[in-house]
Amino acid sequence: MYKFPACAPGDREEWIAVEMGEKKEISTLQDVNDFTTAPERRQYSATHAEIAAGLTTDVYFIKAYDVLRKLHKEATPVVAEIFPRRSGIVAGTEEALHLLRGRPLKVWALPEGESFGPKDVVMRIEGPYNEFGIFETALLGILASSSAWATAARECKEAAGGKGMLSFGARHVHPAVAPVMERAALVGGADGASCILAAKLAGQEPLGTLPHAVFLIAGDTAEAAAAYDAILPPAAARLILVDTFHDEAEEALRVADALKGKLYGVRLDTPSERGGVTPDLVREVRFRLDLAGYQEVKIFVSGGLTPDRVRILSEAGADAFGVGSYISGAAPIDMTMDLKEIDGKPVAKRGRLPGRTENPKLRQVI
Repeated sequence: MYKFPACAPGDREEWIAVEMGEKKEISTLQDVNDFTTAPERRQYSATHAEIAAGLTTDVYFIKAYDVLRKLHKEATPVVAEIFPRRSGIVAGTEEALHLLRGRPLKVWALPEGESFGPKDVVMRIEGPYNEFGIFETALLGILASSSAWATAARECKEAAGGKGMLSFGARHVHPAVAPVMERAALVGGADGASCILAAKLAGQEPLGTLPHAVFLIAGDTAEAAAAYDAILPPAAARLILVDTFHDEAEEALRVADALKGKLYGVRLDTPSERGGVTPDLVREVRFRLDLAGYQEVKIFVSGGLTPDRVRILSEAGADAFGVGSYISGAAPIDMTMDLKEIDGKPVAKRGRLPGRTENPKLRQVI
């Protein structure tokens, strides 16, 4: 018996060599029966190695391999296509391709960030079935979730017009997938992400200001703002929350006075218990800042934003938006994989059309 340890991401090759010898992934029902988890494991999320080994697949794909081997048909050449049930923006393609590279396959896919309609082919795979069948579950899951997050981000970015929109959704999902979610949001059009790993993976720096906890502990918004100003590099934007203790417009003016021309913007995150951020609040803060000579100070809004709220608050004068749960809570876009050719002959199950479905947006990527 062999155990799959709780190895760190990136340890796949060493782990395979030590734990599995020449075996690159599970492929038989006996492998499944022999598999046990390490008792010292502390996380329930799958590692990169476990995903690559097929351990996140639905077990019936392993049974399918056993049956096809019995029939001597496991390496039958096929063409498979993945398509969505509704329209959206594709994301997750690059991650999905990592499961397929280095195999005797041809793959076509939509570029990340490209739009698709219902039943448009977003990925086509050609090659021996036993080279990719085990990954159907993972491929569909990657594309379904990532595309949903990208689509939600695109909706928010379009609602913001030319104004900035950041993804603040990491706190709403399991930490193992937070970087995946925020990367997908960047693909969809978000201008930045607060999750450190997500931003770094995308070649960016994470963006965000201070939490309410700092102001509560400091006991005064202007005092905390001055300390923040002191520790930031000169070129960094000074963006300060102004809804912790007093009236937002009053706090905005106090902070602007305290930072003496260095304040980039104020953030409104008024909780729902006090009515949330309203258009009237945005208009008042804007008016009072302008009246005091702080026309350059921006207004950043967050807290339960949706595309409709982004649009309304933008019209009221908000300059940028932080969106969390609308992106992170997007329902996965249901993806399906169908075999469309077997041994070069068009096939399909009942209700589907046999043969390749053309999509001029597809690009050969492998």
